[in-house]
Amino acid sequence: MALADDVHNPPSMFEQSYRCYPVSFIDKSHLEKGDKIIMPPSALDRLAYLQIDYPMLFELRNPSASKVSHCGVLEFIADEGLIYIPYWMMENMLLQEGDVVNVKNASLSKGTYVKLQPHTMDFLDVSNPKAILETTLRSYSCLTTGDTIMVAYNNKKFYIDIVETKPSAAISIIETDCEVDFAPPLDYKEPEKPLKSKAPSEAQEEEEPAKNLPKFNPFTGSGRRLDGKPAEPVAAPLLRPHKAEATTSDSNGSTPSNSNSRKRSGKLVFGSNADETPNVKPKSATKEAKDTKEEPPKKEEPKFQAFTGKKYSLKD
Repeated sequence: MALADDVHNPPSMFEQSYRCYPVSFIDKSHLEKGDKIIMPPSALDRLAYLQIDYPMLFELRNPSASKVSHCGVLEFIADEGLIYIPYWMMENMLLQEGDVVNVKNASLSKGTYVKLQPHTMDFLDVSNPKAILETTLRSYSCLTTGDTIMVAYNNKKFYIDIVETKPSAAISIIETDCEVDFAPPLDYKEPEKPLKSKAPSEAQEEEEPAKNLPKFNPFTGSGRRLDGKPAEPVAAPLLRPHKAEATTSDSNGSTPSNSNSRKRSGKLVFGSNADETPNVKPKSATKEAKDTKEEPPKKEEPKFQAFTGKKYSLKD
């Protein structure tokens, strides 16, 4: 009686454990561009007995790493106890060749929204990424949040993360209209913001203080005398060249009191002593000194003249 009930109301759950290997082991490398797996013939018999509806979708679980993904099935030609899975799915689930994976049938709702995130910005440089995605996703039966799918284009592989799916964490994309959104690529860097240009009023305010700064004047300040006496303030620079001026005597034979008459050309005068009036001797003493210092006039020596003298003849 119980057997008859099982025939009329068979259990609707298929669950089995298999050892997994990449699809490349049976020369099915083209299946790497999708999420279809290959199962043994006994699985088809069991699924037919359970009256599982098409399209058949399955949940794959790695018990050792608690990783879950979803897939479809393409053929039932694998050896008993084995299944063949695309290698990218094995990477997502942290599976190695020969590891045990649990397979269970699943019923997924049709997807309405999916958010994708490319690994590199190269994918955005493709001429028409939307058309490429539409062509690639035709080989997929379902998408699971957290998976990383591979898109092949022009002999180059692009990896894309499934960031979000709606209305559930796993959706079916067979015969459904699904909105696709893109997140910034993983290697995307925001451009640096340019420095704000200053307003004309701000630039003018910065220039005005510079104009008000005092100009540099060389050789200015207070001077010090070498003899330790206090220096008198000098309006002119302390360091300046002087032109030579001829010394003249007044009618009494005394020299003028102007200090410039004692300065020689090409010389620099340091300190304030140069501007002070020198000690002037009495007029009588000056006159006597001049009389004693007068020297007799020197005799003029004859200048040398070439080709001068007596003439001689060869006849002599």
